[in-house]
Amino acid sequence: MGTSFRSDRVAVEIQREINDILRHKIRDPRVQEVNITDVQVTGDLSQATVYYSLLSTLASDNEKAKKGLEKATGLIKRELAQRMTMYRIPDLKFAKDESVEYGSKIDELLRNLNKSEE
Repeated sequence: MGTSFRSDRVAVEIQREINDILRHKIRDPRVQEVNITDVQVTGDLSQATVYYSLLSTLASDNEKAKKGLEKATGLIKRELAQRMTMYRIPDLKFAKDESVEYGSKIDELLRNLNKSEE
């Protein structure tokens, strides 16, 4: 079943607002390098999975960022409630976006392939 137009619009708005909240409202150093890459909202708008990426590839930084985001979930939800005109703000679940790392690995493999051909 496809996603609705409304849930897509809500997902884009949540992504924009969370990025802004992370930059301007949250002072936790664990989430300074976090970038929200995508948001998936359920059809009934009750839950949202927020995908994030980091500039760092260290496992310790990833774990710190995850804990920082989980700790800031209440503040993020409260800020979303003030900024968005929705009856109920979706429950937020944060997940690391692996596609950025996967894409960089593919780029590296292609570069190595080009070097070996030369």
